[in-house]
Amino acid sequence: MKEALLYEKIDNKIVICHVCEHHCKIKHNHVGICGVRKNIEGTLYALNYPLSVASSIDPIEKKPIYHFLPHTSTYSFATEGCNLDCSWCQNHDIAKSPIKTRKIRGIELTPSEHIKKALAYHCPSISYTYTEPTIFLEYALETMKLAHQNKLKNIWVSNGFMSRETLELIIPYLDAINVDYKVHNDEEYQKYTNGLGSIVLRNMKTIKDAHIHLEVTCLIIPGVNDREEALMKMLQDLFDYLGEDQVIHLSRFFGAYKMKNYLPTPKETMYLARDLARDIGFKQIHLGNM
Repeated sequence: MKEALLYEKIDNKIVICHVCEHHCKIKHNHVGICGVRKNIEGTLYALNYPLSVASSIDPIEKKPIYHFLPHTSTYSFATEGCNLDCSWCQNHDIAKSPIKTRKIRGIELTPSEHIKKALAYHCPSISYTYTEPTIFLEYALETMKLAHQNKLKNIWVSNGFMSRETLELIIPYLDAINVDYKVHNDEEYQKYTNGLGSIVLRNMKTIKDAHIHLEVTCLIIPGVNDREEALMKMLQDLFDYLGEDQVIHLSRFFGAYKMKNYLPTPKETMYLARDLARDIGFKQIHLGNM
């Protein structure tokens, strides 16, 4: 483990974590919502440093990133934990495990070891993915700095619920990012993910204004955001904040986690979402999981 970044100490050995927009107030011997940041005697520690729970060589298009280093492989890794609780999470076995088991699994791999692996496999980039990279900020940031020193690009695959402070730390080293945007309003976002869509929109605009390559994924989920009105509102949010040149991925849902008994999104709904995106004015639209 490692002392965490971005936290403040207050009275009675209580700390406030500022890595994501939950800003968890954490008592001694307790963890934050993510399950991997623990207060020990008034000092906040990242328990997941440097424990890699998954690593792989992926096509960059799998992230999905289609318009940055296309047709290349990206070295990908993650730790356990997540700061949201999406009802449809396909990686819940590693994202939610720390909350369920109070244990942090993974193999010790230092940032420099990740760099060596990426170079050995001739990958031009490193992706921080599978779970939410915000909650392994310390591990990711050290790796990102080394990556740039070795002329490797850095890619995040994120839920976009990081704090402004985290964005300030990563933006100088971030080259591309895919952010999930899930539903139209904060009430629905809170219900299904324990997050806020307004924060995600704010952060995506900050990223785009910083001239970092941004692609956005919308998972189209039956009964959640698949009605025409809901699709229109979700896509209009993105258009208003990010503009017509924004790359949009419309991804087909398959049942998982708390929604494992749901049927896949009908293909007709996917085509409807694509047509609505075109009507709104988006120029670069991709269908996924089809």
